[in-house]
Amino acid sequence: MPRFAKDRVNPILAKERAKATFDPEQITFLLDGGDFLTKKRRDMEEIACNDKNLTEAKDYHFLSRPEKYNEAVRKAGHYIRMLKEKSLENRADAYFYGNLVFPNETAPIGLHSGMFIPTLEAQCNAEQKDKWLPKAFNYEIIGTYAQTELGHGTNVRGLETMATYDPKTEEFILHSPTLTSIKWWPGGLGKTCNCAIVMALLYTRGECQGIHGFLVQLRDLKTHQPLPGITVGDIGPKFGFDTIDNGFLRFDHFRVPRENMLMKNAQVLKDGTYVKPKLEKHAYGAMIFIRAMVVLDQAARGLAQAVTIAIRYSCVRHQSELKPGEPEPQILEYKTQQYKLFPQLASAYAFWFAGLKMRETYFMLNYEIQQGNTESLPELHATSSGIKAYSSNGAMSGIELCRLSCGGHGYSHASGIPKIYVQTTAACTYEGENTVLFLQTAKYLMKAYQQAKQQKSSLSGSVAYLSEVTNNRSKVSSGPLSVEDVLDAYKHRAARLVAKACEKYTKLQGKGREAYNAWNQTSIEFVAAAQAHCQVYVVQAFIEKISNVSDADALGVLHALFELYATFGISTNAADFLADGYLSAQQLQIVDDRILDLLAKIRPNAVALVDSFDFTDRLLGSVLGRYDGNVYENLYKWAAQSPLNAKEVHDSYRFLKPQSKL
Repeated sequence: MPRFAKDRVNPILAKERAKATFDPEQITFLLDGGDFLTKKRRDMEEIACNDKNLTEAKDYHFLSRPEKYNEAVRKAGHYIRMLKEKSLENRADAYFYGNLVFPNETAPIGLHSGMFIPTLEAQCNAEQKDKWLPKAFNYEIIGTYAQTELGHGTNVRGLETMATYDPKTEEFILHSPTLTSIKWWPGGLGKTCNCAIVMALLYTRGECQGIHGFLVQLRDLKTHQPLPGITVGDIGPKFGFDTIDNGFLRFDHFRVPRENMLMKNAQVLKDGTYVKPKLEKHAYGAMIFIRAMVVLDQAARGLAQAVTIAIRYSCVRHQSELKPGEPEPQILEYKTQQYKLFPQLASAYAFWFAGLKMRETYFMLNYEIQQGNTESLPELHATSSGIKAYSSNGAMSGIELCRLSCGGHGYSHASGIPKIYVQTTAACTYEGENTVLFLQTAKYLMKAYQQAKQQKSSLSGSVAYLSEVTNNRSKVSSGPLSVEDVLDAYKHRAARLVAKACEKYTKLQGKGREAYNAWNQTSIEFVAAAQAHCQVYVVQAFIEKISNVSDADALGVLHALFELYATFGISTNAADFLADGYLSAQQLQIVDDRILDLLAKIRPNAVALVDSFDFTDRLLGSVLGRYDGNVYENLYKWAAQSPLNAKEVHDSYRFLKPQSKL
């Protein structure tokens, strides 16, 4: 099975591809981070697409939830064998191959490599790493990350699970003292994993020292039975994630050795003495990386997949009458369809570039973090919180718009979009609902604004615009918008909204409101300010990424996408730009007119731009978005696989037969 079905391409899509004014490969290399990584990814995808252990399985959508989980565990076992047989040489190979083992699915062992191993690497001392990491890499132990509880998620300080140190036995006693303290939601916890990193309140010598991590074995390594003192299971069906056993975990005075506390930073000595960590914010680094991957893997790629499906299908689908007496046109010829889809295409690229920037920044700062320099961590923590929230919110609404753009067929699982949607929308509640993350960004913005207002020093990084002197009126005029004018507009808007929120907060405090009350009363304004700040970051990331493009043809089409992203954002948030007179009504009309020009400019390259994402048919899992465009015959074949069609007369007919009088 090839990466794409290319044997008999629908002439409509072939014609669309022939219209392209650029080489899609050039943009693919940009998105992947270089032609070497593109080749590496394609090599791994080729292996997966020709692996009979994967390709000959029954269609995902015709399985029950227990069957989906069982199939996912079977594939996980195959994936582990591939790792052990050295067919996958490094983490990049494993990542690329794994994406097609679990296409838009959450692997039951996903948190083992995504959170369990990274946490061990980041928070274990040398001795602990030597003991546990080889077993983890060899899948002798399979772990998850257990933090969220039935009653607490976002508020980590509110967690109730207790880890009380007993100096007599040199053990920690893990206990769930209340119903709400039961661990709830960790992926793979229910039936798959035999270990977990458990976040719990550490008590020693009668004092609580806050939340710390512990490596806890949950099941017998031979029989897989839960250990005495452990109650563990699956939490039941969810909106999506049918392939993973999100679980619950309850402790009944369960003991683990003192050495199972993750001790790279804080420690508890044998006599119970607590040794504070040198770096209080040591856990930020790992979370920043996770957020960057959420932006890339779920927000950007999720939206990119949905818009790929919708644009290809919109070329194949002909509907209604545009010009009287003429054949039905492609639905992508309708301006309303372009207005729905092309801004989502631009957003997918924008989120992708923002995710790349976040990841690159993390790697640059990681060395500094390891050396003990955490000066940049607060800003990066705040910005990554906001970008994760901003991009996942945008992807969620964008994917739904893509589904609607496919009409009734978009509602079918054959479209592939429902599966993409439930996978992506989960990101909107990682670490808590996105509003909480926007407010984390807002707290940093408030501190930066106060610093800028006191003129202690010029700000740098993502908040530099707060201390910049900007024009009070936009320079936007007819024709293409300059990069400078666009960026100035977004900076001005963000600075104004940050100032508005901070000044309201200060005013409320001046009237005698306590800080918590003033914050709550201003939280709506602060969320708006955080969103505006995030859009500045995304716009800047887009500018920075395309400024390094040397291929003139690719640069031209990417610049059109950038301009569409920017102008559409101004148009849909027009009130923010009009409120203080920064934009006039006439200038806003210029922006709206420019959007229509850009829709026409992007139209010939629409299919080539989604081809540049280079998604395999296996990953998309879509009849509507197939590379070859042969939608209708394959939609009919797909429907024929429905288990309800196994018999001409279904067994359930017996419930209706007695009532029939015909």
